[in-house]
Amino acid sequence: MNSLQKYLLIAIGGALGTTARYWVGSTIASRMGTKFPYGTFVINMTACVIIGFSLAFFGKRTELNPAWRFLVPVGFVGAYSTFSTLEWETFSSLQTGAFLIAGLYVVLSFCLGLFGVWCGVLIARVFS
Repeated sequence: MNSLQKYLLIAIGGALGTTARYWVGSTIASRMGTKFPYGTFVINMTACVIIGFSLAFFGKRTELNPAWRFLVPVGFVGAYSTFSTLEWETFSSLQTGAFLIAGLYVVLSFCLGLFGVWCGVLIARVFS
């Protein structure tokens, strides 16, 4: 696989990831509101599961085309995950004095995100 193909796969994955991020985030925000950043939180948690699964699964399944490694964990998850948004929303909560929401958001994101990665790895082990 040449460099151009890798970049094309990353770009396709990125386009799918940004589209999924917008759809998931806006759908959740419209249903649950924006006082707590539920959309970003769900996106980050599902990204942890997807990256845990894909890296563990593709790591075990060496017979699979390496293109999947560029498309899914690099392209899709790279564009779908929103860690910088998590940081901005935490900062904004702190600026407005919403210390409990900021703290809860950071702790839940870290702990449940780590749990999500672990779940993704376990799921990959079942399928590999």
